[in-house]
Amino acid sequence: MLTALRRLAGTWFAKALFLLLILSFGIWGIEDVVRRIGTDTAVARVGGAPIELTEAQQAARRDMLRMQRQLGAGFEMNPAMAQAIGRQAVEQLILDRVQRKEAAQLHIAVPEMALRDYVFGIPAFRGADGRFSRTLFDGFLRNNGLSEGEFLNLLRADLQRQQLVGAVRAGAAGPDALTKPLLAWEREQRVADLVRLPFAAAPEPATPAEEQLRRFHENNPDRFSSPEYRHYALAVLSPETVAAEIKPSDEDLHAAYEAHRGEFETPERRSIEQALLPSREQAAAIAEQWRGGAGFAAIEAAAQQAGGQAVSLGTTDRNGLPVQELAQAAFALPENGISAPVQTSFGWHVLKVTDIQPEQVRGFDAVRDELSAMVRRERAADLAYERANQVEDALAGGATLAEAAQRFGLALVDVTTDASGRTQAGARAELPLNGAAEDIALRAVFAARQGDSPRLAEAGQTALFSFDLKEVVPTALRPFEQVEAQVREAWTADARRRVQEEQAAALLTAVKGGKPLAEAAREAGFPVQRIGPFGRQPQPSTPLPAELLRPVFDTPPDQATMAGTPEGFAVAQPVQVVPFNPDSDPLALGRVRDAVEQAMLNDLEGQYLDALRAQAEISYNEALLGQVTPR
Repeated sequence: MLTALRRLAGTWFAKALFLLLILSFGIWGIEDVVRRIGTDTAVARVGGAPIELTEAQQAARRDMLRMQRQLGAGFEMNPAMAQAIGRQAVEQLILDRVQRKEAAQLHIAVPEMALRDYVFGIPAFRGADGRFSRTLFDGFLRNNGLSEGEFLNLLRADLQRQQLVGAVRAGAAGPDALTKPLLAWEREQRVADLVRLPFAAAPEPATPAEEQLRRFHENNPDRFSSPEYRHYALAVLSPETVAAEIKPSDEDLHAAYEAHRGEFETPERRSIEQALLPSREQAAAIAEQWRGGAGFAAIEAAAQQAGGQAVSLGTTDRNGLPVQELAQAAFALPENGISAPVQTSFGWHVLKVTDIQPEQVRGFDAVRDELSAMVRRERAADLAYERANQVEDALAGGATLAEAAQRFGLALVDVTTDASGRTQAGARAELPLNGAAEDIALRAVFAARQGDSPRLAEAGQTALFSFDLKEVVPTALRPFEQVEAQVREAWTADARRRVQEEQAAALLTAVKGGKPLAEAAREAGFPVQRIGPFGRQPQPSTPLPAELLRPVFDTPPDQATMAGTPEGFAVAQPVQVVPFNPDSDPLALGRVRDAVEQAMLNDLEGQYLDALRAQAEISYNEALLGQVTPR
């Protein structure tokens, strides 16, 4: 048998069979690689150079984290915003590639020493001693999801960009032909006649018939309709909801006391006055005078006469005095004691202790309740995290929200509210969340569709919530009988508004006919107020309504303008234009010139980068663009 097998193995048929098996196992073993042959993993290309999907995803993730830190825990990013951030991250990477290519062609380089010095000079990386802190640097990298090499590459590219565009930005200057007219326009003032037509001054309208009120009610459904209400069950999981289950033992409390002993001990504090003199002899004389009963004012005058100074150091503990010699001397004195002259690098010091607050230590029994609350808080956060995984598993397994809440100790309410959290009776619903966390949950409830499965979501940094939307009560016009009083009040307010609007329009018509506003107002029986001069920027002292400020500056003196205000209508006519001489304020002219130059520099840089981008061969992989940020 073995001989036959050996003979068979030597035939061409057997060799072909073995080759086929080897190829089969080889392809099966590298299936993923074979599948990806011919697949482009670049989200975009610049001059043929790829921008890989992973790089774009990392850039988008950094931008999203930065935005969330800036806007706070209450900020909730929707899918459309995430996609926009992803596209912007890709565009920034493209622009970065374009600039790097141009910098390489121009042989622009950043020496390693220059890069090191720049990193060491960044204020955010300096510790309390003013020196570069590796700990702060590592924390920055960790928070932004960067390695040290990635950060240095980004920084090197930014320094190259600064050199690249620096030459383009250099030399732009704001011409007087532009800056002077801008300043003159900005500082121009006006004097105007103002007529106010408040709603309260309108005549009382005739009593409306019920048919008028009913028609007004039907024609304004948005004013007399109930808001959309939603009936839902809301469950909340947070450290507070599970804290009551935690019962710390005496051993736990004693361990917490030892770990936080410093929080229960207040060190001795002393109120100290100090005189600082140039020489030992002068300091000894001051000390003698102080011991003789001289007050601080006399010591202060004597110290100044001797070329020194006397100051109060306030109340501090031993660590509050940074110079060790002074701390030893001050905390060795009795109350109202005067020290001998103490020499430091600043000169010769004389100290007086005016008050001593002894050290205070709160014992274990005194802080037992405080320790218990502390331990519960610390353990509740871990327990809530563990429960979150269990709740998610239970909901995914088909448990109802009520069952999960009962099993895992979630706070559960069953309510019907509008989007602001008010019940159908107008009262504030008692929800197990508050503040920004409540707003997040309500937004989620009113964005959900009926039938969606409950799932856990974050409401702030520590709380999680889930809800079951049971019913949507759409907005509906309230019956006339229920809102008759509101309808009558709204109808009356509208009638008053129409009367005052017609009065204001009549004044405008009179001014268009060539009559000054002051004359037309007096004929109509309205008081006229002359105000100004006032500028374009609103000021609390200017009686002109903010709604009229811009229109007045857009209106020539022979015309008038009107605007609605919260109190009624107002009509104004410019009667004098007060020009401004830009040469009278060189500082303001310089400020405007700087702003103009900055705008010109930004435009030049933008045009230069647009030109570089236009010259580059850029292509997009539309199929991968949607994968830059998670859906």
